Formats: sequence, structure tokens, C-alpha cells
Amino acid sequence: MNNRIKNFDVIIIGAGASGLMCGISAGQRGRRVLVLDHGEKPGRKILISGGGRCNFTNYNLGAEHYISANPHFVKSALSRFSQWNILEMVNQHGIPYEERNFGQLFCWQSAKDLLNMLLKKLEKARGRVYLSASIQNLKKEEKYILSVDDNIYTSESLVIATGGITWKSAGATDFGLQIAGQFGLKVLPPQAGLVPLIWTQKDQQKFSGLSGISITAGITFEKHAFQDELLFTHHGLSGPAILQISNYWRTKGKIFIDFLPGQNISQLLTDGSTQQNLKNFLKAYLPERLLKILIDGQLFDKPVHQFNQKEIAGIHSLFHNFEIQPKKKASLEKAEVMLGGVDTREISSRNFESQKVPGLYFIGEILDVAGWLGGYNLQWAWSSGWCAGQYV
Repeated sequence: MNNRIKNFDVIIIGAGASGLMCGISAGQRGRRVLVLDHGEKPGRKILISGGGRCNFTNYNLGAEHYISANPHFVKSALSRFSQWNILEMVNQHGIPYEERNFGQLFCWQSAKDLLNMLLKKLEKARGRVYLSASIQNLKKEEKYILSVDDNIYTSESLVIATGGITWKSAGATDFGLQIAGQFGLKVLPPQAGLVPLIWTQKDQQKFSGLSGISITAGITFEKHAFQDELLFTHHGLSGPAILQISNYWRTKGKIFIDFLPGQNISQLLTDGSTQQNLKNFLKAYLPERLLKILIDGQLFDKPVHQFNQKEIAGIHSLFHNFEIQPKKKASLEKAEVMLGGVDTREISSRNFESQKVPGLYFIGEILDVAGWLGGYNLQWAWSSGWCAGQYV
């Protein structure tokens, strides 16, 4: 049996963004690193994110872009490995990228460029990657001992970088959460984040004919507000604005839609001394299919200059403060990120080590940290992975 025992300083479970970055960071310190993954290929989420172009960070980075029961947890890692640090890596490797709306940065050509950069840096740091790895047993004695296929691996430090339980098509499982439970760590219930909202049956009958319409809108829930694209689907509401608000929305809570953000429909109608009816006047601003759903038929054909102040106030509320009560969120399988996860109040924000179990680290999405849409979740992977790698 001793011939099958292989010793490492650090074993990382998960060859995604956080796991690879942690391996690079630790390997550059001279640590002997092994990265295990049950999949046939590393970095699967990296390759499919951003439509294959990978939104890898954002120029505008701060703790306010993250959701956690421990809201200050992210601050240390983000300050020590920020958007500028990953950009420095990208620039050093000559990877072209572009800026899109709201400071989002995407690979110009392919996410493969970014993954290849990580794998080359890990190889240079003498880290090893073992794919299609089946972990039969994991325990802690003096060291961590993992039975993997026909081998026994040991390490002083064990890093769990398995990600959340979303994106099962990319190989996501709950294995990391099982490990957290095995060692007695608290796990906050996983929920869907960055996910469409589903109609009630009544609203589906009313709005399903709008499927495919996309507009710029403002979406508000309680104190949270986002302005971005809103997409009507057969089953509900989607698009970036809805995905963002879904991180905060709770069942039985109403959301409010501003269909004309940046405009003032009261002013438009008051100034509109036109003979046009309301339908033709508003067609310059919104799709006719949407207008027919929102506006009563009699008002639809009324000339704009005939509207009184009460009618204008009603139209203003309709277009700038439209209420919707979703039935529920789409499932975790449809979500882009997992809310909940390993409770960060039991994890060091400095080195990501468990406060209960020495040598056990958790990084990336498996933690109770979820970022906004726009590169924030990958940035969290880079930041948490690099910082943990400085200590494992």
C-alpha cells in the first residue's frame, strides 16, 4: 500500500477558477500542489461563461456587489487581489479583452485564452492536475488522507473549491457541501441566484404573448434597484435586470418595473400637443405588443392632447411603477450562481481556513458569497483562490 501513497503539501478539490488560482498562488510559494477534479476537463464553467467569451472581472469592484450573511467578509480578499491583479495577469499573457456595459470585461476572442493562461501558470508553478478523479474516501488524521481511484494522497492543507450546485451541465455537484457537513461546518441553505422569475398562472395568461420582447427597464425590489435589459419569456421575466433583482427577491414580494427609465411620461404627455392618439405616440418608445397589454383600449385610441391630469397621473404610475408579483424563482438548475453555502462566519476572511478544522479551506462559490451579474463571481474566485494560496 505504501507504494500507492503520494504526499503533497496542498490538495485542492476543484479545477475551476478558484481552485486553479489557489494552485498557482500556492505553487509560486514552493508548495507541492495537487488539483483534483471529477470532470474530464478543467475550467468548464470558465469556458461556457459569457457565451464562451468569459466575463472575467469588472472595472467597478466593491463589497457592495456581493451578497452574504456576513457582508464584510469579502473586503479583505478583494483588496488584496483585485480586478487590477487579474488584469495584470491577462495583460502579461497578451490576452485581448473588451469592456462592455457597466465596466464588464470579456475575453475578446475566447474563454480558452484565459483557461490556457491559468493552466500554464499552474504548470510553471509545478502544480499537478488530476482529472476524472473519483474520491472514495476523505479523512483527517495528522494529515488529510484521500483515497482516489487506486491511489492514496496526503496533504497538510485541503482546499475545497468545488463551486456551487448550479450549472449541473458543467459538472456541478454538492460534493463540497458534503465535505463541509462531514467536518461539522454550518451550511446556509442553497438558493437560486441570478435566475429568471416565474409568472403566476394569471400573469402567464396575460403576458405570455409578449415572449421574446426585450427592452431597457428599471427593476426595483425594496431598496434594491437595477436598470438593464428586461426580457419577456413564455414562463416569466428574465434578462440582466431581472437576474440581478432575483438575488434579493423573496416569495410574496412585489417587484416594480419602470418601462421608461430616464424618461418622464407625464412630461412627455403634457408637452405632447399632438393630434396623435396614445398608441401611435407611445410606439416611438415601446413595442406595440407591450402597449396593448398595459393600456386600456379606450385610452389607447384617445388623442394625447385630450388627456386630463388625473389620466396622465394614472399612465405615469402604470409606466414608471408597474407592479408584478412573481410566483417563484426558476430552479437552481437554471441559476447562474448559488446563494447560501458554507457559512463565512466560520471561515477566516484572511486565509479562508475553517475556524473549526485546522488545515481545511473553502474558496469560491461554495462559500456563502454571491456576486452580482457582471464578472463579480469570477473575480471572487480569483480573489479568494489567490489569498488562500498564500497560506495553505
